[in-house]
Amino acid sequence: MEEDASMKFFSDQNTSYADILPPREARARIEVSVLNLLRALNSPDPAISDLSLINRKRSNSCVNQGILTDVSYIFLSTSFTKSSLTNAKTAKAFVRVWKVMEMCFQILLQEKRVTQRELFYKLLCDSPDLFSSQIEVNRSVQDVVALLRCSRFSLGIMASTRGLVAGRLSLQEPGKEPVDCSACGSSGFPISGDLNLLDNTVMTSDARYIILVEKHAIFHRLVEDRVFNHIPCVFITAKGYPDIATRFFLHRMSITFPHLPILALVDWNPAGLAILCTFKFGGVGMGLEAYRYACNVKWIGLRGDDLNLIPEESLVPLKAKDSQIAKSLLSSKILQENYREELSLMIETGKRAEIEALYCHGYSYLGKYIGTKIVQGKYI
Repeated sequence: MEEDASMKFFSDQNTSYADILPPREARARIEVSVLNLLRALNSPDPAISDLSLINRKRSNSCVNQGILTDVSYIFLSTSFTKSSLTNAKTAKAFVRVWKVMEMCFQILLQEKRVTQRELFYKLLCDSPDLFSSQIEVNRSVQDVVALLRCSRFSLGIMASTRGLVAGRLSLQEPGKEPVDCSACGSSGFPISGDLNLLDNTVMTSDARYIILVEKHAIFHRLVEDRVFNHIPCVFITAKGYPDIATRFFLHRMSITFPHLPILALVDWNPAGLAILCTFKFGGVGMGLEAYRYACNVKWIGLRGDDLNLIPEESLVPLKAKDSQIAKSLLSSKILQENYREELSLMIETGKRAEIEALYCHGYSYLGKYIGTKIVQGKYI
């Protein structure tokens, strides 16, 4: 049955997303792919056919604007790119795909899960001529995902995570005692990289808000001050650009508690907005998994109308990298008008502001700032 499903899958090239599959079906898709290659090699006129992979460039991205839902997201269209053994530029990439696929098959057989970092060191040991850097492994993994149309997690690759959670949330993993995230100290509770474990974790909460925090230091301050006692909320941070596990965790919370607004506290600069947009819409860099964990995130701060709270000397000139990020965001089809206005103001003033600039009002001011924003409904 699994093999038939896989054959049907490989004949259908009209969809562009990564399925979440049980291990046996993921192995079946690998087997079908290998059989197709062997069939080509054993034909009367042996030839190695090209690998048709979903084009993961921005030019192949599309936007789904939510109509019956508040969630919009980015996804990849069905434009393909070719990787061929007979092309000098793509030959090595072609071989890497099969080597990573072989490794994933072994991982699935052993019923293990590895991070991409662990996979890199294993491949570096087994095939040093093919893999010399982490980025080559990451690209090859994305190529396998694009070929097999199944998620990294389905291939036995576990998400590395930097994510933390704290506040009015209880988490109970299967077979374990509940964890009170308000009693984990200022360091918070680490979000697991095991998506299956996260999916089966029981969540209970009396919070009224979920607050995403860009920076670990700001998260630490808010949790240490126990702001969640005054504002009934759950704090989540990915310590910068979000990883898959933190996005999955947030998405799971949004489904479990659909009535809770998700508010993002980020620096007033292009990078801060890019982080918010990755949580809100997904990102092309995540390939076929780009769209899956999009959430209806609102921007609470910092924003342009907060500049009057910040001393002029605390504003920092935009860097060249800021300008590059701003240009990329402005070219996005999904960026809403009020976000464009904020971005345009950053470019116009040539300045950026960090959340820490609010400390001019005292270290405990952040809680008051968030509470005022919530009461006034100042989030977009």
